[in-house]
Parts: sequence; C-alpha cells; structure tokens
Amino acid sequence: MTAIADFKAEFPPVARVLPHLLARRAAQYGDAPLFACGATRLGYDQTRAGAARAAQALLAAGIAQGDRVAIICGNRAEFMPVFLGCGWMGAVSVPINTASRGFQLQHILSNSGAKLLVIEDSLLEVLDGLDLSALEVQRIWVIGDGALPDLPGLTVEVLPQTETEALPADIAPGDPLTILYTSGTTGLSKGVVCPHAQFFWWGVYTGDMLGLRQGDVLHTPLPLFHTNALNCFFQALLHGCQQVVEPKFSVSGFWEAMGASGATVTYVLGAMVPMLLSRPEAPEEKAHQVRVALAPGVPAPAAAELTRRTGVVLLDAYGATESNVVIGTTEATLKPGWTGLLLPGFDARIVDDSDNPVPDGEAGELVIRADEPFAMSLGYFGMPEKTAEAWQNLWLHTGDRMLRAPDGYFRFLDRMKDSIRRRGENISSYEVEQVLAAHPDVAEVAVFPVASDLAEDEVMAAIILHDGARATPEAIIRHCEGKMSYFAVPRYVEFVADLPKTANGKVQKFQLRARGVTGATWDREAAGVTLRR
Repeated sequence: MTAIADFKAEFPPVARVLPHLLARRAAQYGDAPLFACGATRLGYDQTRAGAARAAQALLAAGIAQGDRVAIICGNRAEFMPVFLGCGWMGAVSVPINTASRGFQLQHILSNSGAKLLVIEDSLLEVLDGLDLSALEVQRIWVIGDGALPDLPGLTVEVLPQTETEALPADIAPGDPLTILYTSGTTGLSKGVVCPHAQFFWWGVYTGDMLGLRQGDVLHTPLPLFHTNALNCFFQALLHGCQQVVEPKFSVSGFWEAMGASGATVTYVLGAMVPMLLSRPEAPEEKAHQVRVALAPGVPAPAAAELTRRTGVVLLDAYGATESNVVIGTTEATLKPGWTGLLLPGFDARIVDDSDNPVPDGEAGELVIRADEPFAMSLGYFGMPEKTAEAWQNLWLHTGDRMLRAPDGYFRFLDRMKDSIRRRGENISSYEVEQVLAAHPDVAEVAVFPVASDLAEDEVMAAIILHDGARATPEAIIRHCEGKMSYFAVPRYVEFVADLPKTANGKVQKFQLRARGVTGATWDREAAGVTLRR
C-alpha cells in the first residue's frame, strides 16, 4: 500500500476529525514529543489532555458547538491548546493575523460573529481602535501576566486553567474546524471555512510529499495563525513527528535554531530565502540535520544557492488556504523553475476566461477540485456570493495564472490581478522577478504594473540591494537583456530600503501599485537607454 492508502485505511471518513486524531495518536505514541514552543514541550498524551481541558474551559464559559472563538496571539505555547480545545468540543477557532488593526480587525470580528476573544496581553492595544459594542464578543481571555483592561459590558479575565477534561464532541469530517481570513488586498478580508477533514488531508498529502518519517522534527518559524504552520502541526500529528514552533523568523538566528532543535524538516516562504542568502556564508549553515524544506515560490537561482550552501533540498509546491497542497515536487521530481506535478487526490485544469480548458503550454487560470470529500474548504464565511464566484462551475478558481507543459509539470506565472499587459503582450511579473533576482547585487525584488500613457501598463521593479552593492539602474536593465522578451524589461526601477509585506512575508504589491512612480524612480526612457532586441 502507498502511504496515502495506509492513512485512508487507518482513518476511515468518520475518523478524519481532530478529537479522533488526537486520541488515536496519544494512545499510540504516549509521551513522545509532539509540540514545542519556547520553553514548553508537550508529548502526544499531554497535547490531547490539554485540548480536552481547554475544551472544558470553553464549555464552562458558555461556548457551544459551532460558536466562533477568535484568537489574536503570536507564536506562543498557549495558542495551541485553545486552537485544539475548540476542535475538541466543536467550536470554530478564528486565528487572526496579529498585524490586523482598525477597520480590517473590526470586519473580521464582526463577520465571524466571535463570542469569545482570546488575546495575548502584548496585543491588547489593537482593541483601542474598535467599536466593541458593535461586536458579538461577550468575553475576553487574556494570555500573559499583563494588566487586564477595563472594558464596559465585557467579561475580561486571565486565560482560565482547569484540570477537568471535556468529552470529545460528536463531530463530522465536514464540520468547520477553523476560519482563516485572507489578507483582503482587493476588498474585505474573506474568512475561509476549513473543515476538520481538510486539515487531515493537509497533513497526509503534505507529509507524503515531504517524505516524512516517524521521529522527524518539523521546525517552523511561520505564524500559527497561518495555514502553513497549522498544516505543519497535522503533519507532525499524523506522521509521528514533533512540531517545533519558533517565536518568529530570524534571519541571523535561523540556522542556529535549526541545529539546536534537531530539526530535520523546515518551512520557508519565497521572500525568506533571499534574506537568508543576504548573510555571509557561515559554519552554522551546515551545522544542522535539516534534509528538506517546503519552500513554495522560491526563485530557482536562490533555491539552488541555498541548497549549495546548506545541503537542504527546497521543494516547490502549490496550495491555498481554500484548497490543500495540490501541486508539488519531491527530491526525485524537482524541476527548477517549475512548481511541480499534480499530486494524488486532485484534479486541475488551466482555463480561459469562460472556463474552457486551454492547450498545454498556453497560460490561463488554474482551477482545481478534490477527489476526497471535504479535502478543501467549504467557502467564505458569511459571503455566499463570493463563495459562488470562487467555485464557479464546481471548480475552485484560484486566481493564479499558470500553464501546464505536455509532460504534466505546472509553472506559476502570476496572480491574475498582477499580470502586466504592455504593448499588446502579457508579461509575468513572477518571471521578470526571477531574472532580476539572479543579479548578484539584488537581495529582494518586486515587479508590478504602473499606469502607461498608452492606456496599458508599464513594468516597474522595486529592488532591495545587498549591503555594499553598487549596481546602477542601467546595470540592472542591461542584466535583463537577452534573458527575457524586450517588452518585459522594466521601464522603471527604484531602489528601496524595504518592501511592504504581510506578517507571512508576502509582498503586498497593491501597496506598490498604489504608490507607483515616485521622485526616486529611475525611468529608462527618460534616461535615453535603448534596449537591444
């Protein structure tokens, strides 16, 4: 049997729910390590018991099955029992990006209808700009030793502790486990409703792709309010591994932390790798046991350089909060510049604007669907029109522009909204970024469209140079010649100190588009630089 078939046999559909997963693995692995964060180390049995005790505290506070519980907390050990406790007794957790403020946070709390808010004491100030009277929040639990705020009409108390364990709720695989809100770059943030079985399959499929082995140490610096780190927990739980959660991503301390934890697998996002490569080579880059990293969206030259320096194989993959890991690679199937092959359990098409499949080699939107029930999200909470739009014709429309080669490999080109149209040609900002990122002086780069006098787009690049680098905008442009179509070479270049990013390290291109050309921007045409064709 394959590993996936083994999991199907071990966990029939009714067992693909959090309480059953925790109970089964606790009985199997006992006090073997499962979760570590800071000074806290929890075995499988301790994690199960912590979930049951947190569930009892929730029930005692009047939280019922189906109620939403918002969590605003960084990577702290207290996060996990609350998250798991909700899943144990049937409530729906709502982990919120700790960078959310003001209007966005008001919308998330209002849209989710959360009755309870669990918040880290150092983040209490985010409540100052909210109209709490307009929300359904009735009670606030505070994590930490900070002073409790006086909030009229609300019960505010320290995160309660109890030794009593609640019985697991009667939960179906399609019942919601958590609601994860998207960044909302083009509108209101949408709450992705993720059922229990979706995270079961996240753990199965991703773990199979990574080749996880019992006893592996899965070390993540990514935030627990993000699907990546939560997925990592389910990988550990299902495959008999340990998850180690770093408080936050540290460029200077990354490899030292990997060595100290005994990590064998880690997780990085595209922007993190150039940041790691920006530091001089050092012995700690190889003083670890990490063999593989899940690293979606890393430019091929950067991935190759990191592997050379560290020995870690970077595996590309494609997944979304709404879906699962759908396309991916293994060490045997890794193909630089390509996202990977369709993974077992999913179907995918590249389609045109009318949802008609396009030929291999032609770009279009990626649409996907799953073979297994509830392996993908249920839609957007309280937004039926957005759900219907995304699941048009019963396929999840990803909003990502991709192509599929005749050999079955998929290549990510762009977000549909980030595609650039110039001189009648479609340009992939992602592909332009790959070329620019290969310049030895470039540390990070973001390519985006800006308005043109010709009612189309011009290509602009915002670039962070390595410390001490002396590249000029013209040198950057000359580097592009012969490596991309002439019409894709950026007209505008601006050297910047930083790029606007989400808490997960994703560049917020909408902010760059809104800022556009500035007084510090270099204009190729105004400088009289002519390209060779």
